[in-house]
Amino acid sequence: MTTEGGQPVETVTTNAEGTWDVQVDKPGKYKVTLDPASLPQNAEVRGGNNIRTPTVYEGNCSTVLYALQPKGAANQQQGGGETSTFWAQAAQLTFEGLNLGLIIALAALGLSLIYGTTGLTNFAHGELVTLGAILAYAFNIGFGLHLIPAAVIAVIVAGVLGYLQDRLFWGQLRRRGTGTIAMMIISIGVALFLRYVFLIFFGGQTEAYAQYTAQPGVEFGPISAAPKNFVAMGIELAVLIIVGIALLRTRTGKAARAVADNPALAASSGINVDRVIRIIWTFGGAIAALAGVMLGLSQNLKYTMGQDVLLLIFAGVTLGGLGTAFGALVGSLVVGLFIQVSTLWVPPELKSVGALAVLIIVLLVRPQGILGRRERIG
Repeated sequence: MTTEGGQPVETVTTNAEGTWDVQVDKPGKYKVTLDPASLPQNAEVRGGNNIRTPTVYEGNCSTVLYALQPKGAANQQQGGGETSTFWAQAAQLTFEGLNLGLIIALAALGLSLIYGTTGLTNFAHGELVTLGAILAYAFNIGFGLHLIPAAVIAVIVAGVLGYLQDRLFWGQLRRRGTGTIAMMIISIGVALFLRYVFLIFFGGQTEAYAQYTAQPGVEFGPISAAPKNFVAMGIELAVLIIVGIALLRTRTGKAARAVADNPALAASSGINVDRVIRIIWTFGGAIAALAGVMLGLSQNLKYTMGQDVLLLIFAGVTLGGLGTAFGALVGSLVVGLFIQVSTLWVPPELKSVGALAVLIIVLLVRPQGILGRRERIG
């Protein structure tokens, strides 16, 4: 490793898990060179580029990754032509899009249910995602628990905090007759407050969980992914299916849908509207926390991680149909797919543009969203 000017910094060797760490004295741009001779005999760097130029900022760490492949794999792909390479990339990006879409769907589900039952557009929902990731990190690193029990405890704690949030704050505002626009503006203030609380206690650096950070990839045809990605997608699908069944089959789920349709009529039929909204806040906070843990598994943790995906969450909810849980799922999957697959044609820096373009096009054709209902105005 050298500075941008060529001054040597340090030479290190990876550990058994393939990770390494170098401490630098000052921020700036550095040059990292991987020695190809140090690789196993049957492995090579994908793309042939063994040089990385990360920028290190003060108080933060920078991650450098090298994708490896079997030696000669690039030549084998050339034998199949550019078409086979294109479809292999498309399959990989589709898988990554589904993975991202399911994480967005978990976060969007709670946001959509809260909007459906209260009419609140909660801009602090991204901070609930960050809260789940940071709580899991605190139990995992701070208390030394394995990530799995740490994540379970974090989800439970986030659910309790969601309940208290509505009981002590949002519920009080509703009783005082605060309008939805005012509450939306208040949620922006809450988001800013929580974001900087996270900065104070968590710091501005990027961190990772103690387990499942570096796993060898598993090949499934043209798709390559770490085992944790497959397990995470299974958990996300299971949670979404369970919540969907609960909304359709349980009394609480039917009551939640009744409140979302018409709160006044639901109250007149004997449904305790405040109790239903409190349950929605509890499960919304828990599901958002789970989304934060899954997001932290797929990327490193930082105090702005919820803010970074908030726009995508709103895009998924709006695309699927505001206030509809199943619409949030469909819209989030579409957003996740278009974000990843669009990088076949556009630079990665512009990948969110594709999802937002689809959002605009769909809303021009169907203003209520994919699964939303038309409403009369006036």
